[in-house]
Parts: sequence; structure tokens; C-alpha cells
Amino acid sequence: MTQFDSVYRGKRVLVTGHTGFKGSWLTLWLSQVGGEVTGLALDPKPEAEKLFNIVCPRLTADHRLDICDAAGVAEVVRSCRPDFVFHLAAQPLVIDSYRDPLTTVSTNVSGTANLLNAIRENAPQANTVIVTTDKCYENCEWPYAYRETDHLGGHDIYAASKAAAEIITAAFRRSFFETSDVPGKVATARGGNVIGGGDYADNRIVPDMVKALAKNEPVGVRNPHATRPWQHVLDCLSGYLTLGAWLSSDQADRENTLKRAFNFGPTSDCERSVHDLVTKTLCHWPGSWEDQSTPGAVHEASRLSIAIDLAASILKWSPSWDFSTTVERTVEWYRAESNGNSDSDLSDLMIAQIEAFNAQNNPTGADS
Repeated sequence: MTQFDSVYRGKRVLVTGHTGFKGSWLTLWLSQVGGEVTGLALDPKPEAEKLFNIVCPRLTADHRLDICDAAGVAEVVRSCRPDFVFHLAAQPLVIDSYRDPLTTVSTNVSGTANLLNAIRENAPQANTVIVTTDKCYENCEWPYAYRETDHLGGHDIYAASKAAAEIITAAFRRSFFETSDVPGKVATARGGNVIGGGDYADNRIVPDMVKALAKNEPVGVRNPHATRPWQHVLDCLSGYLTLGAWLSSDQADRENTLKRAFNFGPTSDCERSVHDLVTKTLCHWPGSWEDQSTPGAVHEASRLSIAIDLAASILKWSPSWDFSTTVERTVEWYRAESNGNSDSDLSDLMIAQIEAFNAQNNPTGADS
């Protein structure tokens, strides 16, 4: 039995943002454990088409619309009748929030409200995981890891929009989902800096490295001394899937309803500087890098880490892959793609990585 089989096999699962990086990996993983996945998202951006095309055949239904379209979202939820919802649709980039703050706010805040209202009205049975970010915390750039009870906020519009999404979700949960006649439960998941094969978004360090290395050019690094909790996409998604499973269990009914926001971060070994990430990558894909930090650039936090004690104690979840494995598995995908491997080959590689991850977490083969 594969991890999560007993929870998601034969269940209807709605994934918003399924055309993106994490959404594509989540769609593949859910399909591998027998979930019937419906996707709701905009068309994949050109840089995301490669990854999405690999997993597209796994979808039960594929709906292309804006999460800000309240009526359209409600119709998808009504037709899907999901048992589980994973909400990943978002404007996910800090720099883009400077360029287009209003779209960032409408997508990340109003879009989340649209989905929650559609679930309230059309699928109250659904257990729902709303994905936000570790950047939802008011970052004081102190050396301590942020806990779920720390203040929410944000220096930039992206961070503030995700903090607002947390507040909106908590209000919907308390207003509509914590009553005896509503079986579904709602929680938020706050992840760190996720890396893995297939992410080609602009202004992210791993895609920037891959694009440069594929051209035999030096890797330009904007902020080499910034420290981040680097986490492989499978580690992060395992947290989301564990949270969904927990929401559907009797244990969630017994726990304090305030425990509905969870951090999912990597091992402490993965809290490294951008410089460390670049140099470790160059061990697997030889090349060079150059410092391109510039005075007056838009604000980026120099330090951010999150505590995962709550997920460990309540959900019995912990991260698995250390920094070396995280980087090695990430580079493995990009090198395979750069060497001309087919979509089928890359799909097999992704499935092999999921199976390797499951084997490490579930070495006896017993169902989780």
C-alpha cells in the first residue's frame, strides 16, 4: 500500500491551482493513490506547461477559470462535490506583488473567500486545506522560528495578502464550518521555500540557476546571504496530505478547534543561505555564479524560519529529506529535462521520486 491510499483512494478531490508547480506535483501524487482529481485554475503559464503536460492525463476533470470568478468557482464545486479540497491557486511571487498589487490582493484574498463560500454553499462535506505561506507572519527577522500563534502581517503586498487570506479563512471557519450540521473541516497550511523539479517561474533562485546552467552561463544571485528554509516539494505536499487526512479523522473532532493552522517546514539542516543552495546545486550541475545584488532593490527578508512543533505533536508529521537530498532530487529532474527526456520519462522520474519519498517515510509498506 502506498502512503495515503486509505484516505484518498476513490475520493473526489478538488485541487485549485493544479496547473502550477506544486499543484501539478499534488495532482500526480493524488492520482497515484487513487484519488479522482478535479482541477480548477487558469491556463498554465508558458514556463509551467512542461510540468503540467506530464500530469494532465491524470485529471478526472480540468476546469480553466479565474479563482476570482465567484459564480464559476461555485459551479465547479457544485459539479465536483469534493470530499477534499486543496486550495493552491494564488499569485505566488513577491516581486509580482510590487508590479501588480491589486491582482495579488484580489486573487489571494477574494479568491480564497470565493472558494470558501462555494464550499459552504455546495460542498459542506469537504475537508479543506487552504495553502498560504510562511511569509504570512509579521517578520521581525529575528533568529527564532515563527509559531502558529505569532502575529500575522507583511512588509510587501504578497505577504500581507496571505496574512489576510489566513484571517478570512479563520472567519469563514468559525462562522460556517464549526457547527454540528457541517461535517467538513477547514485548516490552513503554511509552507516554506519549496523547490523541486519543474518549477520555471520567474525570479526564483532554482529556475534562475537552471536557465543559466543550461546555457553554460554564470548564475546571477540577487541576495546570496539571505537564509531560507529550503524544502523539497514532496516534503511540503506530504504535510498538506497529512493535514487533509487528519481533518477527515475522528481525532480532528476531539482537538481544540483553534488548532487549524499548521506550519510545514523542512529539517533544521535545510535552513541555509542562498549561497549554500547555489554551491550545493553546482556540485550536481557544474558551473559558476556571480553576485548580482543591487542597492535599492525591492525588499526581501534576510531571514525567515518556522517552527513545526504543532504539526509534529498533533498530526504526527515531520519532514524527511535533508538539504543534500532535497537539492540532489531537484537537480535530478532538471538535468533529465535538459538532456531531452520525454514527458513519459519525466513522469516516471517523478513517480520514482514519490515512491522513494514514501519508502523513506513508510519503510514497512504499511498503509499510513
